[in-house]
Amino acid sequence: MKRSTEDDRLLVSRIRDGDEAAWDDLIARYEGRLLAFVNRRLSNRSASEDIVQEAFVGFLHSLPNYDGRRSLESYLFSICAYKLTDHLRREGRRPAIPMSAGGGSDGVWQFMGHDRPASSIARSGERREIEEESLVAAIEQQVERWKSRGDWAKLKCIELLIVQGLPNKKAAAELEITEQQVANFKFDFISRMRTLVRKQGLPEEVFPELSE
Repeated sequence: MKRSTEDDRLLVSRIRDGDEAAWDDLIARYEGRLLAFVNRRLSNRSASEDIVQEAFVGFLHSLPNYDGRRSLESYLFSICAYKLTDHLRREGRRPAIPMSAGGGSDGVWQFMGHDRPASSIARSGERREIEEESLVAAIEQQVERWKSRGDWAKLKCIELLIVQGLPNKKAAAELEITEQQVANFKFDFISRMRTLVRKQGLPEEVFPELSE
């Protein structure tokens, strides 16, 4: 166990140093376990692969704030659980997965309660409106940026992923590019959204994940 923790710390250090091989090692080490975790709940291989990929992107975004004292496995499974929850909500399904994870794939999960006070629901509605307006503004800025630079491939790719809701594999086939290119375009888009939303100077409670 101690050896595994030391290996994870070394792996994270290599990723922070920009070692591309380290990123491949991270995926090789954890992708299978994360896929099994998600697929058991979705039974949809393509959607599961997208969620796991989003979890890895989420890890990369949060890397500057990652505390090496925390289990890397637990951290990755926590991110994956959130991504899975978001996917289920987008499909209109009630999430049946944990909102926080303390023990990785085999640990004890904590579930969110079912009851919510009316005031909480009202506040969440107001927050949703602010979030939507913020994201619309950020997307418009990014679309105009891509247009001015002639980045039509990125624009078409994000349209397929977000507007049409295609999984990475189908978007890649439609554009006749590799899935890795699709993943890169998605990563670039998400990174730009975070930057543009931060520049709007919104209260921390609107997008608390951007303040971490």
